[in-house]
Amino acid sequence: MLTLFLLLPLAGAVLALILPKEREQDAKWIALVFSGLAFAVSILVFVRFDPSVEGYQFVDRFEWIRAGDAGFSVQYALGVDGLSAPLVLLLGLLSVVSVLISFGVELRVKEYFAWLLLLETAVAGVFMSLDLIQFFVFWELELLPMYLLISIWGSGRKEYSAMKFLLYTITGSAFMLVGFLVLGLQAGTFDIAQLTANPPDDALVPLAVIFWAIMLAFLVKLPVFPVHTWLPDAHTDAPTAVSVMLAGVLLKMGGYGILRIALPILPEQAQDFRVVLAALAGFSVIYGAVITLRQQDLKRLVAYSSVSHMGYVLLGVSAMGAVGFSGAALQMFTHGTITGLLFVMVGLIYDRTHTREIGEMSGLIHRMPLIGTVMLLAGLASLGLPGMSGFVAELTTFLGTFDAHPAATIAAIFGVVLSAGYILWMVERIFHGPPTERWAHLPDATAWWERTAMGALVLFILAIGIYPALITEAVESGIAPIAAIVEAGA
Repeated sequence: MLTLFLLLPLAGAVLALILPKEREQDAKWIALVFSGLAFAVSILVFVRFDPSVEGYQFVDRFEWIRAGDAGFSVQYALGVDGLSAPLVLLLGLLSVVSVLISFGVELRVKEYFAWLLLLETAVAGVFMSLDLIQFFVFWELELLPMYLLISIWGSGRKEYSAMKFLLYTITGSAFMLVGFLVLGLQAGTFDIAQLTANPPDDALVPLAVIFWAIMLAFLVKLPVFPVHTWLPDAHTDAPTAVSVMLAGVLLKMGGYGILRIALPILPEQAQDFRVVLAALAGFSVIYGAVITLRQQDLKRLVAYSSVSHMGYVLLGVSAMGAVGFSGAALQMFTHGTITGLLFVMVGLIYDRTHTREIGEMSGLIHRMPLIGTVMLLAGLASLGLPGMSGFVAELTTFLGTFDAHPAATIAAIFGVVLSAGYILWMVERIFHGPPTERWAHLPDATAWWERTAMGALVLFILAIGIYPALITEAVESGIAPIAAIVEAGA
């Protein structure tokens, strides 16, 4: 079943590419069908996942590469647990949303949708891989479609932003690969489950160095200060659908890697540097929020808010306990739906106004009541309003981290206050005030694909906010064994 989820988007990409030129508009329907089928499989995986069963479920495994005299092998191994199953569901959802909001693409249509589908396959491989080398292969595979989607279909300084994204990620990945090779060769296996069950106590280089080599790649992708500067540029110049995927699932690769690999495989080193991680987290939350307050470009505002909100993930990680880890995992899922919706709304506004300058827009609620209402809802969810999914994740994180890191937690709580400031300021500037003649011609969201994309994300935000157990039971089952390993390393 997991292999099917992995290969469906890839099959759709191949089918889109072989379309004749005169039928390239059919690529959008091929992408919708195959991403929709993958979403259906992700729902089936999540529904059939049993939180009471320990270990990975739906495992597909066979030996991929045998190194002979070296005494180790690389496996094709896929599986999900309570940590990865919600992220697989999130990926399926946001991939469909990204295809829907791309229906207006006119430039090189079949190539665009092929790369978008390949991006889904690459991220799926990261979330489901149970082998370090396979994990790295899919981690790197994601770079190609992202680079091309930004540099070809983006706007502004698109080549610069795409190259900056590529350089930052490749640099982090190089350190991560060295760390993986040292760990795997020392242990004689790259199997994540085996390495987690028997964490190494020695290596060719100090384990603290390996820990930071691996963490660097994950912190770049998360991202946190000071390795975050690629994110606002990439978001600003990327197409709307790519921003949705970038904020919704690609940033989660960093948090997932920390929880899946860095902490359980190197638990003693994680414990040693917990205060450093908490300090980075608290500073990133405040720094990201303060910089967000200064933004005049609507897309950059949402981009910098992601730097702040992903700091909550690192804060939850730094607690080195089950509640904090659960908060971090919940924050990854809820941030994906909320920020994905924010970028959808920013894209719809830009498509109509052809500007992202907040100072140039006012009174839009009179012309676009549906877009304005959904944007307000997304903003309220982002600032953590009770009854919406963001509140559940942030509250869990704060409860899990306050005892361990009170100063960093208080700073992060103040970040919520700042987020309320920039979200409400943005909504007031853009949507409130008297109607203006300049925007008298603007249409509301009337296309079925626009309404479907908005409605799906709103449904997830409200459903989890009202009934968190929809996801918390699965998350807690995946976090418990990780927390047990890390706490034992204290």
